Amino acid sequence: MKRKLENYIIPIKKNEDYTIIIDNMGYEGEGVGKIDGFTVFVAGAIVGEKVLIKIVKISKNFAFGKLLEIIEKSISRIEPVCSIYKNCGGCNLQHIDYEAQLDFKTNRVIQVINRIGKLEEVIVHPTLGMESPYNYRNKVQLPSSNKNGEVKIGFYAARSHDIINMENCYIQDSVADIVVKLTRQWIKEFNIQCYNEENHQGILRHVMIRKGSKTGQVMVVLVTNGKSLPYKEEFIAIVTKKIKGIVSVIQNINSEKTNVILGENCVTLWGKDTITDYIGEFKFEVSPLSFFQVNSVQTEVLYDKVLEYANLSGGEVVLDAYCGTGTISLFLSQKAKKVYGVEIVPQAIENAKINADVNNVENTEFLVGEAEIIIPKLIKDGVNADVVVVDPPRKGCDKSLLEAISHMGPITIVYVSCDPGTLARDLGILNELGYITKEIQPVDMFPQTAHVECVARIEKR
Repeated sequence: MKRKLENYIIPIKKNEDYTIIIDNMGYEGEGVGKIDGFTVFVAGAIVGEKVLIKIVKISKNFAFGKLLEIIEKSISRIEPVCSIYKNCGGCNLQHIDYEAQLDFKTNRVIQVINRIGKLEEVIVHPTLGMESPYNYRNKVQLPSSNKNGEVKIGFYAARSHDIINMENCYIQDSVADIVVKLTRQWIKEFNIQCYNEENHQGILRHVMIRKGSKTGQVMVVLVTNGKSLPYKEEFIAIVTKKIKGIVSVIQNINSEKTNVILGENCVTLWGKDTITDYIGEFKFEVSPLSFFQVNSVQTEVLYDKVLEYANLSGGEVVLDAYCGTGTISLFLSQKAKKVYGVEIVPQAIENAKINADVNNVENTEFLVGEAEIIIPKLIKDGVNADVVVVDPPRKGCDKSLLEAISHMGPITIVYVSCDPGTLARDLGILNELGYITKEIQPVDMFPQTAHVECVARIEKR
């Protein structure tokens, strides 16, 4: 029975069961198949599988199905190591073996480069994975609640704000599991009220843990709804006694009605304001508010690829157009004559200058402002970069920035991307501006999830 929806003929009905062959994967790692030509997304299904599903939602052009039974199983299917994997929203590819995860990410990049960027001659290399794709996160932020007397600390369930209580997480450093256990005990023993986002009441909002992958230094941050934090001395005593490597306990104050996790005000309750860590040979002081890549092992892989694609010989001027706290700028400084870092956030620029000083790097200069405004000023002052590196947020680059870069006329552009879709769009724009994408290297920064980072090498035509 077919039903009509907004003048479209939909060959399926909600709450009905169907058998479907999965022949593709969606961007979030869900299986994709067709019923009479109509696209259906099925979370938890894998390419090559024949599955029984129940249709749970129908829109004009596609539907979502709930996986009921795997009739024919993929050879890539494995048993997830995590007991709460099916409910937790922290990762979504644990049911797929790691080599197949890497293939999925490579194919995703190829598809969007062809479909969105309209670029068919680009070399997309196989995704660079990890030797051990677990326990890689050096930072984790976990919400808390104690509704109905049950203390919960964990990740939100997918597409909800329901907290899935966590005992062990297989993608974060194991020290976080210990901190969570101790924090839960502290909440129970001293009757600490966790934050309720519905009525904006309660004290403890989130627990954040950072660990230096090279140094082993640990920071614990309690995010609170206001300045009040009762029994903080007791908390300090508990974690400093039990956590190996702890050097910092901090209170972050966030009184806003917001989904943003951290507020702007931090109070050091015990120990240092920062932890120390390294990327390659470079030393960084990492505060609660610092941006620092969460996968230290793959960050070195990513940055080494940036340096390779920049192809520096020592005489080049380089522009790092989204420099943040200067991590990529410092890597580039090893082989460049001069590196200009541009960032719109003043605090990040201050951190970048500190990082350069800490590492005795003298050939960098950091500027505050929008890159599309700074670049014309640099050109006016006689600065023309031989190489430009961009590492934009998920939304990609503004077209005005890409136009400003083309006016500067660098020989090489290196584009670091956390979203293949916006990367493909921007590569298409650069192609129109006279720049040819030569190759793309995907890097698996977030194993067990659908996210993939890319580095693209782009040359002036």
